[in-house]
Amino acid sequence: MAKYDVLTIGNAIVDIIARCDDSFLEENGIIKGAMNLINADRAELLYSRMGPAVEASGGSAGNTAAGVASLGGRAAYFGKVADDQLGEIFTHDIRAQGVHFQTKPLDGQPPTARSMIFVTEDGERSMNTYLGACVELGPEDVEDDVVAHSKVTYFEGYLWDPPRAKDAIREAARIAHAHGRETAMTLSDSFCVHRYRGEFLELMRSGTVDIVFANRQEALALYETEDFDRALELLSKDCKLAAVTLSEEGSVVVRGAERIYVGASVLEQVVDTTGAGDLYAAGFLFGYTAGRSLDSCSKLGNLAAGIVIGQIGPRPLISLASAARQAGLV
Repeated sequence: MAKYDVLTIGNAIVDIIARCDDSFLEENGIIKGAMNLINADRAELLYSRMGPAVEASGGSAGNTAAGVASLGGRAAYFGKVADDQLGEIFTHDIRAQGVHFQTKPLDGQPPTARSMIFVTEDGERSMNTYLGACVELGPEDVEDDVVAHSKVTYFEGYLWDPPRAKDAIREAARIAHAHGRETAMTLSDSFCVHRYRGEFLELMRSGTVDIVFANRQEALALYETEDFDRALELLSKDCKLAAVTLSEEGSVVVRGAERIYVGASVLEQVVDTTGAGDLYAAGFLFGYTAGRSLDSCSKLGNLAAGIVIGQIGPRPLISLASAARQAGLV
């Protein structure tokens, strides 16, 4: 019997979120809507130029684990922090959400990762991430028993930036499949796809990854096409199951010749898209590991993503379970 519904593996990052206008992005050379990798000096410079900010433990897979737990699922997480103040904050926050997190912290440099997230008036987020201790995640951090007892092991595409994490992911996938479990990944963003397109396709086609999460732009980038239907057709051949978010149009689930479209949750206002894809994955995987229909899984994902978009910050952990109950989805 599985001890955990979802194990997520990702970059353990403390998010620092502030509002700005488009001119700020231009003046500081920030690519709008992307996750920009930066060094320590650049991190200090951008932090000094930020306005009032909200700090919260985050990282893509961390957000997903917290979302699963908030819905009542059993979640676990692997990610590397340093033995420093931000590392302590991250550890406290994710454990406080009921997520199993026992990855040994790094003793020494580099420090815990942080991401400066600038949110413009249209709700778009531009992330500037210093990976810090994240790059030290390796195969030794894979807890075999946790992988073996998790229904789905899910990881973020961003992990393909730090090299040792690739070995950790492949080891986790080996253990998961040896115990009859499934693996999943999110493509993370189109810039990440452009960097690792060949490797992502190999993960899917080799069966290392069973389930893929993406948005429309990432799916198009993966297959280097502008024809979305063509991208879905190719995606259906390369993996067992895929869920693709479509912004205000909702999402589509792809399984073989099957296409399941589900409309987006109705929003009064787009406040901040930070974490929307992460929480879509949380809602979907919560439903999936509970044996729900794919239609129900997608509705849970859309609901979770919609709640995120309607407020500042990535984790509506109290309102998410309540909203799902009100919608009759849990």
